[in-house]
Amino acid sequence: MTNPVTDITHIFEYAVAAVHPAALIRNNVSVWQEHHQPVIRISGDDYRVAPDATIWITGAGKAAAAMAQELEQLLLPHFPLQGCIVTKYGHALPLQQLTLLEAGHPVPDNNSVEATTQLLALTQQVRPQDLVFFLLSGGASSLLADVPPGCRLTDVQQLFSLLLHSGADIREMNTVRKHISGIKGGRLAQALLPATVCTLILSDVVGDDLSVIGSGPTVPDPTTFADTLAILRKYHLTEKIPPALLQHIENGVAGKIADTPKPGSTGFGHVHNYLTGTNRIALEAAAGKAQELGYHPQLLAADTTGEVHTTAQYLVQQALQYPGPLPACLLMGGETTVTVTGSGKGGRNQQLALAAGIALADHPHITLLSGGTDGTDGPTDAAGAIVHAQTIKNALKLQLDPNSFLHSNDAWHFFSKAGGLLVTGPTQTNVMDLMIVLIAAEQTEI
Repeated sequence: MTNPVTDITHIFEYAVAAVHPAALIRNNVSVWQEHHQPVIRISGDDYRVAPDATIWITGAGKAAAAMAQELEQLLLPHFPLQGCIVTKYGHALPLQQLTLLEAGHPVPDNNSVEATTQLLALTQQVRPQDLVFFLLSGGASSLLADVPPGCRLTDVQQLFSLLLHSGADIREMNTVRKHISGIKGGRLAQALLPATVCTLILSDVVGDDLSVIGSGPTVPDPTTFADTLAILRKYHLTEKIPPALLQHIENGVAGKIADTPKPGSTGFGHVHNYLTGTNRIALEAAAGKAQELGYHPQLLAADTTGEVHTTAQYLVQQALQYPGPLPACLLMGGETTVTVTGSGKGGRNQQLALAAGIALADHPHITLLSGGTDGTDGPTDAAGAIVHAQTIKNALKLQLDPNSFLHSNDAWHFFSKAGGLLVTGPTQTNVMDLMIVLIAAEQTEI
């Protein structure tokens, strides 16, 4: 073993590499020849492309550009391709025949609306014999955004911002987002009728519910306008959101606006949704790397949800009470939530690391990392943070009060001064967060 900070960083990086689209696309998609004609195989299913058919590749998400780049390389030797991809600013990659658009995240912008307009225009060109690939990953809910009739983009932006700060989980947020959109919640699939649609999905949702990931553009939606209004009431948002949007939702509840297509609806027989990347794949890779480095890995959970501080408390408790062989590596995956009450800068992973670091200040044999697999944690340049007892010592020497930064939701400024920011840049993937704890056989000074 080497320095625990080095080890924990290597474990995280290895886990992220395991869910990079280059690996996932190759593991799930191939092209083979039948009677001198190419056949596309997706997770064991074969698709024979008619000689006069067009293959379209479109998609949205933080990983969409990397997914498209790999799929292009697989298919271009055999087929001409058309389509457009939308990804987050800074996540662009060069594509050969596809148009790449960049847009706003986590709050949509004018480019999000323009990208959605282009994608919906593309659906008008798709013919029944065509094959459409839709590449979906986390972030699509913001990158593909439209504005309900009678509303403005600023209304939608305000609602997105309120949801992000409310403490609502991803299911609740995407329920609301689906009901102010003409492309989410299965509506894209309906727009592509009757062409064959194959959606390749990277999950950023605990439980991998396909109707939630990216707000499920090609998946029937079990939620309703009534659910949407209940969520807004739960988080006391009905008096805060723009009146035009509230009226739109109330019209939906009253049946004046058609709800999203539900499970069992006609029009989805042409759609095939494939889950290609998950948090569990990343966790399994992390465990393998930890073992290679000499640690005894233990998976605590792959479905972590709930408030950051509750999760931090649980991780600290598991580390302090760990009864197994040392050195050890405890692993968790999922996505926590933060109810923002301060005006600082940070994200859920940095907040978790700071909360845990304060509790572990007197335990120098424990090192903790919490990071987003997409390389982004909140509106910051960091994926998360790494914390150790020495981090807190560094802060105290600089006369920084860790608790003050914690209560102000200002973990980024804390770690930028005390050390510990995990900065990876865009990873081109997105399967939620990883939480890693290393427990040394003896106290380790860093």
